[in-house]
Amino acid sequence: MENYFADERGFYGEFGGAYVPEILYKCVHDLQDAYLPIIESAEFKQEYHALLKDYVGRPSPLYFAERMSEKYGCKLYLKREDLNHTGAHKINNTIGQILLAKRMGKTRIIAETGAGQHGVATATVCALMNMKCEVFMGATDVERQHTNVERMKMLGAEVHPVRTGNMTLSDACSEAIRDWCCHPADTFYIVGSTMGPHPYPDLVARMQSVISEEIKWQLEEKIGRDYPDYLIACIGGGSNAAGTIYHYVNDERVNIVLSEAGGHGWQTDYTAATIHKGTTGILHGAKMLVMQDEDGQIQEAFTISAGLDYPGVGPMHCNMAKKGRTKVLSINDDEAIYAGYELTRMEGIIPAIESAHAIAALSKLTFKPDDVVVLTVSGRGDKDVETYLKNKAMAKEYGNF
Repeated sequence: MENYFADERGFYGEFGGAYVPEILYKCVHDLQDAYLPIIESAEFKQEYHALLKDYVGRPSPLYFAERMSEKYGCKLYLKREDLNHTGAHKINNTIGQILLAKRMGKTRIIAETGAGQHGVATATVCALMNMKCEVFMGATDVERQHTNVERMKMLGAEVHPVRTGNMTLSDACSEAIRDWCCHPADTFYIVGSTMGPHPYPDLVARMQSVISEEIKWQLEEKIGRDYPDYLIACIGGGSNAAGTIYHYVNDERVNIVLSEAGGHGWQTDYTAATIHKGTTGILHGAKMLVMQDEDGQIQEAFTISAGLDYPGVGPMHCNMAKKGRTKVLSINDDEAIYAGYELTRMEGIIPAIESAHAIAALSKLTFKPDDVVVLTVSGRGDKDVETYLKNKAMAKEYGNF
């Protein structure tokens, strides 16, 4: 049977690995050697789970969405990561990584962020653990996610606007890696998604796997079996998707559907639908599907969603998509805006625009009435209210909002 997890070298089939500049070689190898013994130790697990419970507020609810279930002809359950402290799934990972950083003796934390949720989650745990924090964020995202920038500053982080490229998530990642090259001894880079050199894709997936771990026992409690017929999540780099599917990747009874950001349409030049459009390349230390031209130059990703604005996708997801384990849908900006309004009006939940991409998948699938569908609402929409209001006309084309 196919195994979709990383091998000992950090490869998922042909994707993954660690392609890093020589100056980071020791850093990355130290992390590769240290991460499993630390995160599998009883002491780490105890501290990690105590913080998830008492600080983050886990378990996050698994909510039966009655009206949406009726509309889409299935039994729809929403995994409410939007209810975590800081408003998204990102905190699951930053808590784990900062505990790892502390145990490795690091004193300075850096991070990249797109929508700002990972930046906020990193700044939050740095304040909690009294560690210096610097966040790299594309200048475009600094503008469109102004509230999150102010939250990071309130928490004591220094935010560096990045003005290279198209000034979004990919450029923030590149700048964070440059900084890491200059400060390898004392700095720990808290990567926000299942991307980057090994061990980051595996490490982040393990930290986020608390999502599917909870889904298992919550479903058992609610329906008397521990697996759904469908799992749905949005995907950029792939951390909430990895967390949603982690305990089910090798369970063929479960259909996995992931929504990537189509922007104006994946066939256009204005898209972030990497699995649809990308070809194999190396980006930010790993082999993955990348949006690039014939010369291997990275093409700009385009989407209304700052958190899905990445021209690559994590190696775990590349491998699963290539082998047909996942069904990947491209969701355009207008479809995501409509879906966000739909969830808001039908269930009283304003989702992040990232999560709205997952909601939009429902209209593209056909279910049987008994199908149990679990969809992860990865974040809350407070940060996106202005974007929703600006683009309300897109939703009106589909219905009366």
